[in-house]
Amino acid sequence: MRAATVTFALILVALGITGLVRDYEPLWLPPDGLPARAALMILCNAVSIASGVGLLLRHTSALAARVLLVYLVVWSSMFRLYDLVTAPGEFGAWDGLAEAALPIAAAWVLYTRLATGWDRRWCRRIAGDTGVRIARVLYGLALIPFGLAHFLYLDRTVSMVPSWLPAHMALACFTGGAFIAASVAIVVGICARWAAALSALEMGLVTVLVWIPIMWQRSLDPFEWIEVGASVALTAAGWVVAESYRGPSPAR
Repeated sequence: MRAATVTFALILVALGITGLVRDYEPLWLPPDGLPARAALMILCNAVSIASGVGLLLRHTSALAARVLLVYLVVWSSMFRLYDLVTAPGEFGAWDGLAEAALPIAAAWVLYTRLATGWDRRWCRRIAGDTGVRIARVLYGLALIPFGLAHFLYLDRTVSMVPSWLPAHMALACFTGGAFIAASVAIVVGICARWAAALSALEMGLVTVLVWIPIMWQRSLDPFEWIEVGASVALTAAGWVVAESYRGPSPAR
């Protein structure tokens, strides 16, 4: 198995276990005030664990990829897409949908690579080369809100740049612009492989250079733990998409 797939699967398992043991809110969080919200949180964590374990096992990897993809699409349609439809002028709705889109793109890539006979006979368009291209474009489009957030919340972005790095304002603007440039490159198909790889690297550096030092210095509040979980999961999702550019395209 590719390293990105293993990493993505292990992170799914870790997030799910952490959620069940420490009441940590999952990455795909049900809205506040929703009936049976506690049960839905348990379901989110359970699906995360089951999908991660399934991806690690040879005979269940295709089924796990299929279940994860369907689950993420349904969950995002019910909650993130609903938020966007009801409040299209709120940037948080776009950013939330983008955060959900990255794992969907990763699950879609895994589904196309692991899909077996039944999937390929009945779902050729989404389980072949076309599916990979759609997943890559979805990933690229999802990077746009990430880049815009750097500029819309510039003060917060600047404050999170490690103190030992120079030119905090310039770095904050550069990283935001890098996400947008990567998005254009992936969607257009110019240097797309490099753009996908470097965007995943940038998300990984946020975890290493920002969140790990903060965790070393003090305890994180619940919202920050959600940010850490999202940062790690989105990095792994980006890595899966970036690795889809390696080797031959999935068989039709």
